[in-house]
Amino acid sequence: MLRYLGLIAGIVIALAGTLWMLQGLGLVMWPAESFMLADREWAYNGAVAIVVGLVFIWLSYCKRR
Repeated sequence: MLRYLGLIAGIVIALAGTLWMLQGLGLVMWPAESFMLADREWAYNGAVAIVVGLVFIWLSYCKRR
């Protein structure tokens, strides 16, 4: 049960990080009033979140075996 929770959390974190990174790079300009748009700091924060999410996914996959 806990490994599935880790898998779901990893997917959500990685997807949120992808959105943050794309907004920070100015590739996704949604929502229009967001403070993250074209802010390089959010691109870095998104990249870190993607890595953390992938680690969660990897750990949940390794525990299954």
